[in-house]
Amino acid sequence: MFNWDWEFTWQILPRLLLATGNTVIAALLGYLIAIVLGLVLTSLLRSKPLIVAVVTREMIEFIRSTPLLVQVFLVFYVGPQFGLRLSPWVAGMLAIGLHYACYLSEVYRGGIDAVARGQFEAATALNMLPRQMYTRIILPQAFPLCIPGMGNYLIGIFKDTPMLSVIGVTELTRAANSIGGESYRFLEPFTLVGLIFLVISLPSAGLVKLVDGYVRRRQGM
Repeated sequence: MFNWDWEFTWQILPRLLLATGNTVIAALLGYLIAIVLGLVLTSLLRSKPLIVAVVTREMIEFIRSTPLLVQVFLVFYVGPQFGLRLSPWVAGMLAIGLHYACYLSEVYRGGIDAVARGQFEAATALNMLPRQMYTRIILPQAFPLCIPGMGNYLIGIFKDTPMLSVIGVTELTRAANSIGGESYRFLEPFTLVGLIFLVISLPSAGLVKLVDGYVRRRQGM
């Protein structure tokens, strides 16, 4: 039987809002890592030494083919055996960043491949260095094509932050589960968690659309 306790709801709301801040910070920092590292992986995929491209491709496929939960465990619990001792926060953000970097690398690759081949040939004819060619010609044209995919993964990161609870990061679902264990009431905390994720995700999706439209207008697309 549905039995919502409003007094209990107002009592637990500040605790959940505090956990919301932790969730947002973890998601945004992980996303920043993914944006930068994804571009690095894309450049390695396009590097001239074939062995570098092959190793990078296999690593990306391995990470994309295994659950994020397993990768969080590996970074936090297996890392210390190789001298990599990280706090739960750092381990969680690195795991999320690496996981989504592999997906963003494919988004970047698709955007770069969509640039007309003549642009590459023209830059080569002008004797541009690879760094100049990509920063001045290729990436400015590829970036608008990548924004929708990048936005999708931003929202995906928010929804994957509950994975960090397994290594002790106090994000939303861990806070809700803790409240439920203390009060034996799970309806209110987990319903609020769902609503908070919705409040975060919908404006994020709208912001991505605004940025996409703005960049396309600036590029004359």
